[in-house]
Amino acid sequence: MCAAGQLNVQTGTPQGVGPDESRQPAVTGTDCGAGDTMCVGVILGFPPEIARELQAWRASFGDPMADVIPAHITLITTTPTQDWAATRDHVRDVARSQEPFTITISGTGSFRPVSPVVFVNVEEGFEECVQLHEKLQTGPLERLLPFPYHPHVTVAHDVSKENLDEAETVLRDYRATFPVVSMGLYEHDTNGIWQLREELDFGGDTDKTQQAESTSTGGQSSAAN
Repeated sequence: MCAAGQLNVQTGTPQGVGPDESRQPAVTGTDCGAGDTMCVGVILGFPPEIARELQAWRASFGDPMADVIPAHITLITTTPTQDWAATRDHVRDVARSQEPFTITISGTGSFRPVSPVVFVNVEEGFEECVQLHEKLQTGPLERLLPFPYHPHVTVAHDVSKENLDEAETVLRDYRATFPVVSMGLYEHDTNGIWQLREELDFGGDTDKTQQAESTSTGGQSSAAN
């Protein structure tokens, strides 16, 4: 199981952090916890050693969110829901139907000029991420997004143009491969913090709440320094 970790993100931080897609407009804090509405997100976590490496790179580019956002691939950006039970069961069903697969991230790209984001590309596993997103973004999580879903790993966001350029250049030879066997369902709580509610094994028994593990699934990575 991939250790996603807790996303300790306060309401009011720049859009596109935590389970938010980096070029999607974030749902505001007032949308979460208002009345019966809660907000959720779904992500793929990384093996700890690769996550630490990518966070170190992100910090080197001056990104203030590097210390609080574990490296991850967003499947569902911040999405309001009024039915937690239906949402939980829906995500469990999708996890149960998904077989484990391999992710390879390689090279860099950017959402500029639409959004000041540089990312590492998802190469192998791209279609699996898209298919998971499409399955998840239905039923209680159905939501119209302004941009097509594009799986990626943010490594620099809302920093200077020079630092964005540096990130895109320095990590252009970066490559990492690792298995993905689970996905994390997060809730944006009333304190503005992302809390892991369930880590759901692919193809497994998802009828019980599981705790995030801190063990590594293994993986190999390389980058040009």
